[in-house]
Amino acid sequence: MDARHPRALFPATVSTDSRLTIGILALQGDVREHSLALEAAGARPVAVRRATDLGDAPGDRLDGLVIPGGESTTMSTLLTSFDMLLPLRELIAAGLPAYGSCAGMILLADRVEGAEEGQALLGGIDMTVRRNAFGRQVDSYEEDLIAPGLGAGKDRPLHAVFIRAPWVESVGPGVEILATTRTGRAAGVSGVDGGRIVAVRHGALLATSFHPEVGGDHRVHDVFVSMVTRRA
Repeated sequence: MDARHPRALFPATVSTDSRLTIGILALQGDVREHSLALEAAGARPVAVRRATDLGDAPGDRLDGLVIPGGESTTMSTLLTSFDMLLPLRELIAAGLPAYGSCAGMILLADRVEGAEEGQALLGGIDMTVRRNAFGRQVDSYEEDLIAPGLGAGKDRPLHAVFIRAPWVESVGPGVEILATTRTGRAAGVSGVDGGRIVAVRHGALLATSFHPEVGGDHRVHDVFVSMVTRRA
């Protein structure tokens, strides 16, 4: 470029941000809260609202993706309407790390009980999830979980918030169970016993029934960012 050209006098700024770029599917849910948690975990969060935000391959535009809670049927419909469902399926199948909370867990499941007829899933985790397993909105509850795989021991349990949450009925041989409920009925949920699977990991995919972005504890996001780092 000629040194007299205006662009030579004012060259484009080159980004020096070397953090991992993790997208947050911004169709529903706690986008801001997940963004803050990812920032605290050392990543650079970006909102994902259209197919062009995804990139063509893992690492192209995104190093990882968070799928927040919301209403899984509505999220499936929006993904289809915005032509994001198939590209996102392909990226996950190609190895893009993804973390789904609540409705995000449902979308990442290979099989869902109680799904609406024709509901589209992203899939990727060899598990069967029961939709709205913990009941309606009024049955939402909170519980302290012991989950060493999520950095939560007896001395510092993980406070989990369940809002119209699913649980995992069963998992395939390659899926690691990271957390199960302990209190069930004692926590105020009628007819729910302890021992329900509420957090799993399968390769580059992580899913929780609960909302770790609520309350300022970002240990689950720490785990996910570490997973993304290993893949980057």
